[in-house]
Amino acid sequence: MPYIKVGKEKEVDLYFKDWGSGQPIVFSHGWPLTADSWESQMFFLASNGYRCIAHDRRGHGRSSQPWHGNEMNTYADDLVTLIEKLDLKEAILIGFSTGGGEVARYIGRHGTKRVAKAILVSAVPPLMLKTPDNPIGLPIDVFDGIRAGSVADRSQLYKDLASGPFFGFNRPGAKASQGMIDSFWMQGMMGGHKNTYDCIKAFSETDFTGDLKKFDVPTLIIHGDDDQIVPIDAAGRSSAKIVKDAKLIVYPGAPHGITDTHKDKLNADLLEFIKS
Repeated sequence: MPYIKVGKEKEVDLYFKDWGSGQPIVFSHGWPLTADSWESQMFFLASNGYRCIAHDRRGHGRSSQPWHGNEMNTYADDLVTLIEKLDLKEAILIGFSTGGGEVARYIGRHGTKRVAKAILVSAVPPLMLKTPDNPIGLPIDVFDGIRAGSVADRSQLYKDLASGPFFGFNRPGAKASQGMIDSFWMQGMMGGHKNTYDCIKAFSETDFTGDLKKFDVPTLIIHGDDDQIVPIDAAGRSSAKIVKDAKLIVYPGAPHGITDTHKDKLNADLLEFIKS
């Protein structure tokens, strides 16, 4: 399997997939998932003439499970190591949920010299947590509850998230896919307990406002307006106001996990923006 060494002492093995050829597209996944969550988009875009690369974030999937470094600065530094190691140029960065924060922090810390475009899908920026300066965020109790669920029985937590709000299967008339639920659970359980626990703080309490202000490449933001995990007003709509000239596409009635539930529409919108 393809791995690269990342970290200050190159102590972490980072797994990645590398499909197809052409202009590179780099995918950053959500919590507590892996590169596998991007399979539909990677298959589609690689089949349309692009080189698609997705890594398992440190502590997730097939990558190492280090005790430390499970925060956004290190995630972004791992991503820059991957991009530089593969010598990617004119790359398109796509981040889903927590991965959107990773993309934002990458640009905030490392700039866009290797980046042509950026895409945020159901992404956590600018800030998920409710604060005096961010009154439309979610209360800390929400994230404390996720942490408590992770400690008590993280396997059940993942099953509850996947069978309920993540894909919108808890909405009236929704038809649940057991395959999506099983895939979410399996990916989550591949991750390290400490790593996925720490990542809750990383995705919920990191303020990406300053990072978004540094975006200087064409940017697309896609978000469902029935996202129960990362509410659109505090996330997609707020980010679109911060990133200069960002294009916002809202999926009416769509949940958080649109990479699966709305994959055909999402794939088409991604391809159109990438080609534009």
